[in-house]
Amino acid sequence: MLSIIQAAGWPIWPLLACSVLALALVIERFVALKTARVVPPKLLDEAISVSSKGLPTPDTVNQLAQSSALGEVLAAGLRARTAHPGATDADLRAAMEGAGRAAAHRLEKYLSALATIASAAPLLGLLGTVVGMIEIFGSQAGGGAAGVGGGNPAQLAHGISVALYNTAFGLIVAIPALIFWRYFRSRVDAYLLTLELSAEQFVRHLARLPR
Repeated sequence: MLSIIQAAGWPIWPLLACSVLALALVIERFVALKTARVVPPKLLDEAISVSSKGLPTPDTVNQLAQSSALGEVLAAGLRARTAHPGATDADLRAAMEGAGRAAAHRLEKYLSALATIASAAPLLGLLGTVVGMIEIFGSQAGGGAAGVGGGNPAQLAHGISVALYNTAFGLIVAIPALIFWRYFRSRVDAYLLTLELSAEQFVRHLARLPR
């Protein structure tokens, strides 16, 4: 592997940096997008149960907000209802939508960087190949310098294969990055839909509480 990296030349180093960065982003997103940290399955029912007989204490609301993204959205509704007992459904919905936008921003964090790597890696690989081809044909024209014999088809073919290492490595980086980006994108979309539906259900619950 090290010999391939050395043979591919300097253009492969940006690709190596992209591969390390993409791996770090994938691991970080897997941890951040766990269901328990975003939309715990029973959290909505627990929040409705706790607030069914009256608004919970500020400490309970703070614990709810710190539990997950869904908890933050539900806590925003409870805080709005506590601060303004006469708040309308539209007011509660607006408060929860604001918290939802902040949560959505965190859920989508680093996804654009992963998409950029998936798009840029093949181009970086192609750049490395073009640079390698220029060096190869330049050495051919110069009488076989840089280890490529003038007019030797075998050595020329070997030089071209070395130059193509960059294209191959660019695809090796780009394809998994694209797959994981699409996976995380669909997962975030599903979470956002769950947040929206849960918030709407919680607004209707808060509207039924005595004012």
